[in-house]
Amino acid sequence: MIEQSFSYAGGTLDPERAQKKVEQSDPWIHRSEGMRCKTCIWFVPKQSNNKIGYDLGRCRRHAPTMNGYPVVFVNDWCGDHRLDENKV
Repeated sequence: MIEQSFSYAGGTLDPERAQKKVEQSDPWIHRSEGMRCKTCIWFVPKQSNNKIGYDLGRCRRHAPTMNGYPVVFVNDWCGDHRLDENKV
């Protein structure tokens, strides 16, 4: 097992302690958990003809390109997310 430590002005930190320090100091660390494509107003899921569901859809936030609307997974995210209250 390789042991690592992180140096900073006040001394050194082990990886677990360093992670806890980051989580405590960053209030936005888990902000994107609820901002996935599956809860977005611009997301349109792909229709499936069989019993197996798809985890794909299209993002209709911006005008389509020559290839159509971008294909996205339900767990993708971006900065244009807008919560759809009907999907939550």
